[in-house]
Amino acid sequence: MAIAGLAAILMAIAMLLVVVSTVQPIARRLELSETVLLAIVGIVIGGVADLVLRNAHLEIFSGAAETLLDFPLNSEAFLLIFLPILVFQGALGIDVRRLAHETATVLLLAVVAVVVSTATIGLALYPFAGLPLAVCLLLGSIVATTDPSAVAGIFKEIGAASRLTRLVEGEALLNDAAAISIFSILLASITAHHKIMLGGAVLEFLVSFAGALVIGVVFGRLTLMLIATIGAAPAAEITLTVALPYLSYIVCDEFLGFSGVVATAASGLTISIYGPSTFRPQTWRFLNELWQQLVFWAGSLVFVLASMLVPRLLAGMTRWDCVLILIATGAGLLARASVVFGMLPILAATRLSPPVPTPFKITMVWGGLRGAITLALALAVTENEHVSTQIAHFIGIIATGFVLITLFINGTTLRYLVLFLKLDQLPLIDQALRHQILAIGLGEVRDQTREVAGELGFSRNVTNSVVQFLDRRVTTEQQANTFDTALGDRQRVTLALIVIGNRERSILLDLFRIQGLSRRVMETLLRSAEAMVDGARLEGRFGYVRALRRRLKPSLRFRIAQAIHHRLHFDLPLMYCMTERFEMLMIAHFVSLSLTRFMRTRMEPTLGLRISEIVGEVLGRQCKLLDEALQTLRLHYHGYSEALENRMLRQIALRLEEEKYDSLLSESLLSDELHRELHRDVEQRRAHLDFRLKFNIKAGIESRIHGFAIFKGLPDGVLHDLSMKMSLHFSSPGERLYKRGQKVHTIYFISAGLAETHYAERDVRFGAGAVIGATEALTGARVAATSRSLQFGHFLTMSARTFRRLVEEHPIVRDNLMQLEQARADGELPDARLLPGEGKDRPGTSPSYDAIALATAPVGSAIPVRKDTDAKED
Repeated sequence: MAIAGLAAILMAIAMLLVVVSTVQPIARRLELSETVLLAIVGIVIGGVADLVLRNAHLEIFSGAAETLLDFPLNSEAFLLIFLPILVFQGALGIDVRRLAHETATVLLLAVVAVVVSTATIGLALYPFAGLPLAVCLLLGSIVATTDPSAVAGIFKEIGAASRLTRLVEGEALLNDAAAISIFSILLASITAHHKIMLGGAVLEFLVSFAGALVIGVVFGRLTLMLIATIGAAPAAEITLTVALPYLSYIVCDEFLGFSGVVATAASGLTISIYGPSTFRPQTWRFLNELWQQLVFWAGSLVFVLASMLVPRLLAGMTRWDCVLILIATGAGLLARASVVFGMLPILAATRLSPPVPTPFKITMVWGGLRGAITLALALAVTENEHVSTQIAHFIGIIATGFVLITLFINGTTLRYLVLFLKLDQLPLIDQALRHQILAIGLGEVRDQTREVAGELGFSRNVTNSVVQFLDRRVTTEQQANTFDTALGDRQRVTLALIVIGNRERSILLDLFRIQGLSRRVMETLLRSAEAMVDGARLEGRFGYVRALRRRLKPSLRFRIAQAIHHRLHFDLPLMYCMTERFEMLMIAHFVSLSLTRFMRTRMEPTLGLRISEIVGEVLGRQCKLLDEALQTLRLHYHGYSEALENRMLRQIALRLEEEKYDSLLSESLLSDELHRELHRDVEQRRAHLDFRLKFNIKAGIESRIHGFAIFKGLPDGVLHDLSMKMSLHFSSPGERLYKRGQKVHTIYFISAGLAETHYAERDVRFGAGAVIGATEALTGARVAATSRSLQFGHFLTMSARTFRRLVEEHPIVRDNLMQLEQARADGELPDARLLPGEGKDRPGTSPSYDAIALATAPVGSAIPVRKDTDAKED
């Protein structure tokens, strides 16, 4: 019985999936690109099906052949079903922060190269095609879009430089959008028979790009907000990401008239940036694996289905068509080479992007393969009833021939070009590190193998043979080890900081598995950790310290909340920001201690004692700075600090308990039923911890006022009224309090922290209990010098008007102020203290000048430098 209808379609898809699954291992064995082999398979299937329909002796197979050739997918269905999946996963798999440094290069390849290719191919064909220029330009836009799947697959398989893969994948994100936008404008002009207005076309192109970019980011952020709201529901979270690309694409393409491809790419990039700090780590891993599987199905099917149409598209091809195909191919190669070799050096010279080496440029020119999207756009023209037969014939044949040449010539030789240019070799720093790591790691493996062999009772001969084999490998790696000579100290310090930054990211992701920690806090810490890795990679120690400083500064949201607190006396926004900042500082401090241990135990054997000491000093200063910031907050909010620490430790304990039960289950010491019961018990106890701690931001202001000498002698009732008029200011290292020549509107009373006023002849340092700006507020004089906060500080603030009224009503405040000024002038005041407490139950705390240097000094002087280190730097 013949299969027909929906069953026939599903049967055809199933059979194609079977074919696709066999192509991957065959392509690997033949050392051939999967995309090229898929194209061959598709062409063969299409050719055989066409032959079956034309041969009366094979009528028994006509039903299956007809189903394959008349598959119910037109060009619109190709783009609508497959393109959002391909674009979204491409964006999801990109390291956005590293790609950000290549923004100018990617935009050049994705937009400028498409425009140049369209124009060059169109103008090259115009004298020979015998068709209007608009038609030739239309063909140029169709073949201008590159297919990264084959190129990226080859690069990853042979281990090509990661930057090269990143550039190719970044280009592919946007060049589809640029090509499709130009294609739509030209096709509309041809079908409507009107001329193209260049200015209007450019404006339409820019509006489409910009509008789609905004919509894509908004949709991505809304999806992330919804995911954060629904809580730990992995199935629902992943389902939202499946819906996101189609929503972005269809809303922009069908309703708003923007580029659906750009919107999809923007939403994917948004998820890529913020996903690791929004999804739980296990959900994020599963999400990426799911999308890799989806894109494998979509990419393979679209290539096979599009390739099956090749015989039909090439029907009626003449010798002159072959000439036109060669002209178009040569023009496309020339256009791409002119952009890569002509414009990339300009970007490097103007420092808009890092320089691209010549071997990279050669590979990028030769790797401009065309694929399924080009065939789908060509099919869209041939299916359009408003396009003449002559134009449809021209577009279908030339575009198809262009694709086949790039696949079967460029695609089959690209692997050998990469190997010839030695782009598959590790960078110098990785080559040197490889021998060092293997020498140390194999030594540990050898010792562990010997112990395991003894415990399991292996014979002495077997044990000795295996151990001796490992010993020979250790000796070989030690002899080949050039780590100490191949890399200077500067490179090793950079390497250590990159490893530290990546290690911090791993620790944070592991902590994020503990449910109950703030997603916003983890997002901030993860972003800053990745920024430190990028800073170290681009600028070494200086970039790392610069990114570290940015982490320590309050966010814009925090500064806005603090301004609202000062001006409007509305505390709720600042209260929420302070809860997050308290948690962020506490987690960052825990991670900093863990990194210090990691540096000492794991990295020191690899990088050496001297490098470990240099990097350890930077980590030590960071740890000291965070410790002092926490001391400041704990002093004033001791109850909240204990409650937060208690909750975090209980959450950690629950996570450890959960992991213990999983371990017992894997060892068959627990039954599935008991394991589920124990997990339910853990979840119930975790639910009791899932609440927001209340943070009383004005707690203890009145008691702190009693500690200021300037208020000595004021009645308790006055101090109580005064506490109601004062606000809080949480300062950060390097924050400017006053600018020289400015009038004083706010007076700062240092409850905890350090500040410094920079006079021309000297610097005056103020600590806990000091007052800044009071004298100028009374006299009306302008500030004579700039004042800055040196540390995380906890200041009380009062408006100058309120302070003058207080002095009028209570002259003793003026007398106290004059005594303090005189004592400071005579040098009778004690040294500035970070925290109050001198002479009480506990001794005062001296400031950490190392931490101050890290936080406030110029970047170069904030980094520990050793003479013996600089002597070896290259």
